[in-house]
Amino acid sequence: MRGYSITRALNLPQYRVIGIPSETEQEIHIKTIPYKRKPLVCSGCELVHDKGRYGTIEIEVEDLRLAGRRVYLHVVKRRVRCPKDGCIHVEAVDWIKPRARVTNRLAQEVYRLTAITTNVEAGWYLGMDDEKVYRIDRERLEELAVEKLIPPPAAKNMSVDEVSWLKYHRYLTVVIDTDIKKVIWNAQGRKKEVLNRYYEGIGPVNCEMIESVAMDGARTYISSTQEYAKKALIVYDKFHVIQKLSGAVDATRRYELQKARGEKRFDLMEMMGFKQRFILLKNRVNLTERQSEHLKRLCAINEPIFKAMLLKESFQEIYLQNTEADARRCLEAWLEQARTSGLQAFEGLAESFREKMTFLLNWFRKKISSAISEGFNNKIKRLKRMAYGYRDPGYFLLKIHQHCGLLNPRFQH
Repeated sequence: MRGYSITRALNLPQYRVIGIPSETEQEIHIKTIPYKRKPLVCSGCELVHDKGRYGTIEIEVEDLRLAGRRVYLHVVKRRVRCPKDGCIHVEAVDWIKPRARVTNRLAQEVYRLTAITTNVEAGWYLGMDDEKVYRIDRERLEELAVEKLIPPPAAKNMSVDEVSWLKYHRYLTVVIDTDIKKVIWNAQGRKKEVLNRYYEGIGPVNCEMIESVAMDGARTYISSTQEYAKKALIVYDKFHVIQKLSGAVDATRRYELQKARGEKRFDLMEMMGFKQRFILLKNRVNLTERQSEHLKRLCAINEPIFKAMLLKESFQEIYLQNTEADARRCLEAWLEQARTSGLQAFEGLAESFREKMTFLLNWFRKKISSAISEGFNNKIKRLKRMAYGYRDPGYFLLKIHQHCGLLNPRFQH
């Protein structure tokens, strides 16, 4: 009766419990054997063999905890001489993968746990070495990747962005489906050839169906998209445009701060220091009363900063226009103001915006944004910080899909 009850509690398909060789307060060892009526499936050819049985072997695998104790199953497997190749193979068991030392359901539990914490923390919770957690998690992710990511999922509206993952300008290219808000593809590098691999992976038919691609204006991504997704509307994302404007304002601040140091203008040095730069980068409507007063005094005594702030705020009026034609006129006027402003950072920015004017104005045709990419970039950087970096880049790419994409256990059915 006891063995039958444990058999039901463990729910091991086509296996039954015949005894408990040992148990302590921390762990329990349970011996199981197959039912006599269980077909003997050869692990070599995956066919059922009725003849050629060649004894048994016993393996030990870990299972889910039972009443707070770690469970080790001593599983008896039958052996058979396979008529296909003449070799002796052990039988295949559905709930244990070949050469695995854990059951499939424990591997699933590890995969679910590592989706919300680090391998080290998951290993501590499960009582496993973090290297073992890594092997189990990677194997599970690779299985799911073959199922869900090969070939790459195609998207109609997508966002392409880069994210730094190592020092010395090591980047990843990340493709996001903006309709489902999930990472669908990633790879090391940010060259044209890297994004080409995604387009080649989804095939010409799916490339023809892409409606829009939001990006940060990188020439490599633009060139790749124009070559493969010829019908797609390339949108220079508003988020990155404003980001570049803020960068030009900050570059002007640094230049003026350097001049103030040379002239020993201590009042300017204090007002333009690193701690005050966020006042220049924030939108005026988001400033506190004290910050607004600080900005007003700074603009009054430093003309370049005043010009930079005017250019930043006037540019945003472009996005308030109702039609693409109105936006074009407004943009051309702004480009002329920036070109003649005498501010080196804005002169360079104006030249860049003029080259990509078509992509910038495409925002009025399709108001798609890659701001979601920045949110995922922050999650990716957080993932890297939590683990103190990844030595295995292939595993890191899979972990990105686990935390931000289609391999997340929350979306597994």
